Amino acid sequence: MRHYLRRYPKLSNSTTTAVTATRRQYATKYTAKVTSTSPTGRSLSAEVTPPPPLPSDIRGYPLPRHDLICKATRILLRQSPHSTSDPFSDLSDYLGGLSISLTPSEASEILKSLNSPRLALRFFQFCPSLSPGFRHDSFTYTRLLLILSKSTSPDRLGLVRSVLAEMERCGVRGTISTVNILIGLFGHSQDLDTCLGLVKKWDLKMNSYTYKCLLQAYLRSHDSSRALETYREMRRRGYKLDIFAYNMLLHALAKDEKVDQAYKIFQDMRRKHCEPDEFTYTILIRMNGKSGKADESLALFHEMITKGFAPNLIAYNTMIQALARNNMVERAVFVFSKMVEQNCRPNEFTYSVILNALVVEGRLGRLDEVVELSNRYMTKSIYAYLVRTLSKLGHASEAHRLFCNMWSFHDKGDREACISMLESLCSAGKTTEAMDLLSKIHEKGITPDTIMYNTVFSALGKSKQVSHLHELYEKMKRDGPLPDIFTYNILIASFGRAGKVDEAVKLFEELENSDCKPDIITYNSLINCLGKNGDLDEAHMRFKEMQEKGLSPDVVTYSTLIECFGKTEKVEMACRLFDEMLAEGCYPNIVTYNILLDCLERCGRTAEAVDLYSKLKQQGLTPDSITYAVLERLQSGSHRKVRVRRQSPITGWVVSPLR
Repeated sequence: MRHYLRRYPKLSNSTTTAVTATRRQYATKYTAKVTSTSPTGRSLSAEVTPPPPLPSDIRGYPLPRHDLICKATRILLRQSPHSTSDPFSDLSDYLGGLSISLTPSEASEILKSLNSPRLALRFFQFCPSLSPGFRHDSFTYTRLLLILSKSTSPDRLGLVRSVLAEMERCGVRGTISTVNILIGLFGHSQDLDTCLGLVKKWDLKMNSYTYKCLLQAYLRSHDSSRALETYREMRRRGYKLDIFAYNMLLHALAKDEKVDQAYKIFQDMRRKHCEPDEFTYTILIRMNGKSGKADESLALFHEMITKGFAPNLIAYNTMIQALARNNMVERAVFVFSKMVEQNCRPNEFTYSVILNALVVEGRLGRLDEVVELSNRYMTKSIYAYLVRTLSKLGHASEAHRLFCNMWSFHDKGDREACISMLESLCSAGKTTEAMDLLSKIHEKGITPDTIMYNTVFSALGKSKQVSHLHELYEKMKRDGPLPDIFTYNILIASFGRAGKVDEAVKLFEELENSDCKPDIITYNSLINCLGKNGDLDEAHMRFKEMQEKGLSPDVVTYSTLIECFGKTEKVEMACRLFDEMLAEGCYPNIVTYNILLDCLERCGRTAEAVDLYSKLKQQGLTPDSITYAVLERLQSGSHRKVRVRRQSPITGWVVSPLR
């Protein structure tokens, strides 16, 4: 019980004080009569009347003055852009004019009304200056900590620690609510140990909510071992968890593969009359599936249904995934059929799990059955996802069949699915089907773009189908879209690969007259085309032209020309280009060294080849099988001219004479 005592000091050396008791016997009220005597003998008396006492409840605690709280809050929250005064000065003037001071409970209510953690902290720090006798108590500290705990500021933990340090300096003991707030805020073991230290220091008793907060804090910090210890401690003290906390603990234990502990918690959960829900069962089904216990997952799934729970999408997906992981494809498809029967719509993850299981088991033919089972849920996006996935897995025929099915059932097409289908057909060498798809794609509301055309151009070029290249390019120029730099590069390389030098040169000139301009790859393709088809002088001229236009030749450019000169036995020119390459700061790669080594070895310039090999090692390059093959010929003195050639990954042309 608090006692409130208000005293008024003696005002002169002549004071008569009358004491009367208040209606409450445990308090004293003072009134005063002040008498002053002047040098002339005249006296003046004044009776001092104290201000009315603060309103209090039946226990004697002062009640917060709501009018004062509202006015103070309005002053602090004043947001007038034209105001130049400080709201804290205005609040001080307001309280000073009333000759009253705030109580801690009123300060707590004002803190609660402030909408900014920073403003609340500033007001908290300002309160002691309003009255010399003001002292924050555990309630105001707890209120501020609660406000700071909800802040999104990155330094909120630092602010909370500073408030705790101030509590320590002022000797204020917090309550168990203070500790609960701190546990809910902190997520690291060191801070949680600090919270437990405060419980002991403040001589507090942890309640059920404290244990629950502590358990969840350990789980947030991924410390399932200490969370389990906390659970056991609270069970010894007779406290219970709710279903949400149980599920959190089970999920953490399952994630850490602590299967036995998770089952013990599950059994304890049942004994303590906390019935598992669908999330509980889903956690355990996933845990057993990952542990290779698919039969136990099925038993739990059946128990969940028996208890009246309707499995949701996550539960079905978890069960199907558990079966698929354990190579139980038939049962996975069966559960999928039940899922559809219960009007639970599958999503992309559902189909991906079944699709991967069918691929692993070599039973991709059953995909048609899965599609048929869920026909009413087969949206365009699901079809597109399956087409993309099958294409990436290299199953072009199955992807094409499914794509044709999507084509028949949906008026609008899916751009990503079309691109995936084109890439899949081209990778499989089915260029006729790819061209047919490209010609009909507009029927599904999709406008062909340069990416689609370039995909088909690249496939036609690799298979040297020159007539189809001409046909498709003419269609592109006629119907759109406009070719881009990648289109020209692909076509020039493709015509060059087929030995169609005139067409390649014509395309290069067309490119120069278009909005696009040749780049390094364009010149590399043209130089490769000219050099490999016998027009070495023109190739070298294009090399000079490239430099004049400000394009710096790269390692592919030099390697191509060095090979071309080497094959025509112009070894001096090849060596001169190699030296120029080094002078320009373009470092040769292992392919360049192999080309020049082969050239020198075939011409019998053994000493120069050995010196070149030394440079290769000095540059830090690792010799490959081609390098060692050349070295072997150098040692044996054999100058065979039979070569297995490989293609450049950029231009598609030969840049190395050996493999």
